[in-house]
Amino acid sequence: MEKINGYIASNEQRFLDELFDLLRIPSVSADSKYAADVARAAEFIKNKLIEAGAENVEVCPTNGHPIVYGEKIIDPALPTVIVYGHYDVQPADPFELWTTPPFEPTVRDGKIYARGSCDDKGQMYMHIKAFEAMMKNDALTCNIRFMIEGEEECGSSHLGPWIMENKHRLKGDVILISDTSIIANDIPSLESGLRGLSYVEVEVTGPNRDLHSGVYGGAVANPIQALCEMIASLKDENQHITIPGFYDKVLELSKAEREEMARTPFNLDEYKKDLNVNDVRGEGGYSTLERTGIRPTVECNGIWGGYIGEGAKTVLPSKAFAKISMRLVPNQVSNEITTLFSDHFNRIAPAGIKVEVRPHHGGEPVVTPTDSVAFKAASMAMEETFGKKPIPTRGGGSIPIVALFEKELGLKSVLMGFGLDSDLIHSPNEHYGIFNFKKGIETIPLFFRNFAQLSK
Repeated sequence: MEKINGYIASNEQRFLDELFDLLRIPSVSADSKYAADVARAAEFIKNKLIEAGAENVEVCPTNGHPIVYGEKIIDPALPTVIVYGHYDVQPADPFELWTTPPFEPTVRDGKIYARGSCDDKGQMYMHIKAFEAMMKNDALTCNIRFMIEGEEECGSSHLGPWIMENKHRLKGDVILISDTSIIANDIPSLESGLRGLSYVEVEVTGPNRDLHSGVYGGAVANPIQALCEMIASLKDENQHITIPGFYDKVLELSKAEREEMARTPFNLDEYKKDLNVNDVRGEGGYSTLERTGIRPTVECNGIWGGYIGEGAKTVLPSKAFAKISMRLVPNQVSNEITTLFSDHFNRIAPAGIKVEVRPHHGGEPVVTPTDSVAFKAASMAMEETFGKKPIPTRGGGSIPIVALFEKELGLKSVLMGFGLDSDLIHSPNEHYGIFNFKKGIETIPLFFRNFAQLSK
């Protein structure tokens, strides 16, 4: 590993410069006006894979944004690692809240500020550079396949069909993903589970047109007020979700499992200070870590309607809208939860209000085994580079394709991320530490070495 680490150190600035070039591409998959930029990012990944030594590299078209595939099969008898990542990013809005432009990477205090720096360009690109380091030093110990997609941030809706059509070249032993976080730079961790997701948009309609609030106010249902009341009613005074049947399949952790989870280092005062809140709020009877890791949620992600321009317009709006996400835990099924939500939301609509629920996308929760060869290989690798054995944790976010990989390819995933929860992913001023970027590149080759040795 000494040669590999020497190569990484001597090429560190070039690796960063290449990442900065990738971050300058506004590959926002959810907004069609960025479609050309998403395609440009795919070509960038393709070229870098070729330069690093991958073979059979191509930009694979889908009915949405393309998937970049590449591979290096050094010996069919050796284990094969499939590396998954994504090159698309979240929208950068609101732009005015960024200290520096979101698509002009800027380094401050050892951190790279740019949209996608942590989620997931910075973490995905670690794998390409680690692969390059292994190839340049004749140290690749496993076969490798890359599957880098461009629609993760808008639901990965075309990844499943592509996988079904390409199973013949997705044969492997494990999926390796870096799209998660560690507890802290001095407390490494490996995520052993992720929540699922059901995401919907709701539209409520009252009168057939916007009305004068003086003439009609107080006599006709106001869609904005009705929508707010409906959303508020989704939780009771203990923040327990009120949708009938919502908890029916929730897998409850045992007392021993909850006690083990409570050993994860966590400082509530620092948590509140970081968020500038004077208290936390969540489902009664559960800790903050449990609320974000093992319990399901309902959250309103956006709400709008009526007049929001400058000045005043006394209007009773015809329509109001909201985007709502539900994070799911093991045994919950996304389409079942979507149906439960839709039925309930229609049922609680007040008189004079019509409701339409439009399902957006979803994914299933997953739990990954901590006693597998792959998990052990990742744990050993992180212990070597961080100097501490990583702590298994449950992630609050969702990577829907992890369950898809298990269903369609029969492969478990290892979630070996290097971001921090404080990296502001999906928010203005997203950033990723140079320390974390480099640490990932140093750790990935160790995973390959360990996985090859443990698989014998």
